Amino acid sequence: MGDTIDGSSNAALSARPEGQPKKKGSLIRRLFSKSAEIPAASDGTQVTPTPAPQSHGMINLRRMRVEDVAVPKADIVAVPNSISEAELLQVFRDSGMTRLPVYDGTLDTPIGFVHLKDFALRHGFNGDAGSLKIDQMLRPLLFVPPSMAIGVLLAKMQAERRHMALVIDEYGGVDGLATIEDLIEQVIGEIEDEHDVEEADFWVQERPGSYLALSKTPLEEFEAAIGRSLTHHEDIDGEEIDTLGGLVFMLCGHVPARGEVVELPDGVAFEVVDADPRRIKRLRVLLPTEAANG
Repeated sequence: MGDTIDGSSNAALSARPEGQPKKKGSLIRRLFSKSAEIPAASDGTQVTPTPAPQSHGMINLRRMRVEDVAVPKADIVAVPNSISEAELLQVFRDSGMTRLPVYDGTLDTPIGFVHLKDFALRHGFNGDAGSLKIDQMLRPLLFVPPSMAIGVLLAKMQAERRHMALVIDEYGGVDGLATIEDLIEQVIGEIEDEHDVEEADFWVQERPGSYLALSKTPLEEFEAAIGRSLTHHEDIDGEEIDTLGGLVFMLCGHVPARGEVVELPDGVAFEVVDADPRRIKRLRVLLPTEAANG
């Protein structure tokens, strides 16, 4: 939601006569190139079919607005232009982001973004390449209104070769952030990257007492694996919950933000590792010390 590692794809090469140059196609033109055929009624008039309900698809390029997919301002991971080299490195490590917006004073005064690649090439990862001069590494940001259709923004990002855009409200302040991955996911579904838990494994144990799990992890299976119940408390109705994400949502009463921590009375803690404005994606489950050692 934030930018996390951006995904991209290459269009397949179409057959062409030998010696004829390859034509470069627009991403948006390719997405819209195959329109659905409209069946004809018995009297010859065309009938518009009723589309099946779906959470993603090309129709979202016209139907959805930037404000529907953007990460809220409160969840944006950004850094001030006064940040030190060690602090910037730590933010990259903790967030897992490759691009971080940079601001002067407050986030409502963004001045660009810094790319992990630029930082690594200039300073390495050991902080032994001189003092940080973040102004020399800044790349330009793209600013867009919340009402813009995501298809328009996707085309704009492709044309200007940008992977990140800040959403600006009517007063000129920052209202959210959208990445090219956020937009593409509305068409093709969620894009998993190398930091995501494998689909075949709902969770992995990072260390004793610490588990990284998908939001859709079946609650009963996870409880069996850790050897304890997570729904035995009086204010939790286990009959209404099937997944870890559902449990955390019920405890919060809202979709929690990235980095938010929710605790059970017995000391079990849930840290939201990845989420967008509509759903939880990944969680870190931390068991009490005595349970982890047991």
